[in-house]
Amino acid sequence: MKTKLLSLLLMIAFISTSLTAQETNIWFDANWNQIDKEKATYYRPAPKKMKDGFWIVDYYMNGTVQMEGFSFNQTVNKEKFHGLIKYYFESGVLYQEVHYKEGEIKGNRNIYYESGKLKNKRSYVKGKTEGAFSEFYETGELLEKGSYKDGLKEGLWNVFYKNGKIKEEGNYKEGKKKGMWKVFY
Repeated sequence: MKTKLLSLLLMIAFISTSLTAQETNIWFDANWNQIDKEKATYYRPAPKKMKDGFWIVDYYMNGTVQMEGFSFNQTVNKEKFHGLIKYYFESGVLYQEVHYKEGEIKGNRNIYYESGKLKNKRSYVKGKTEGAFSEFYETGELLEKGSYKDGLKEGLWNVFYKNGKIKEEGNYKEGKKKGMWKVFY
């Protein structure tokens, strides 16, 4: 009799703990607006408190991790990310790695195909794309390369065929094509 009563009490405690844990989730639509669970695309359990901030992990509705990383605060849509933040496809494969410094993108950002192969890589300074940019075909060959200045395409850019031969070549100035562009067949 005591064993049955203890089992019943443990089961009630477990169920109430589970329900309480579910209520602490924040639900998001596809645009990261807070929404009711029934219409949600993503959710976030209560972030884990760390020394100087919080470890935030967002999930797809199927339970797969969508994003994980450190933030100095836990305020929804006002996070101040710091360090390497990782985003994932719904399949669980890494989608992108982004480096932040005190809430601003700074350093390298790599984006991947769902196959796991590198799609493109770039760097950021003061929250804007800066310096070399490379994009690759999913099979690994170089597709495009050029540079950014203050978040805009700048200077010589090349586009390549899969066989490595040049397809297009020309210049950008403040994000706009300038001058004559060569096209190779």
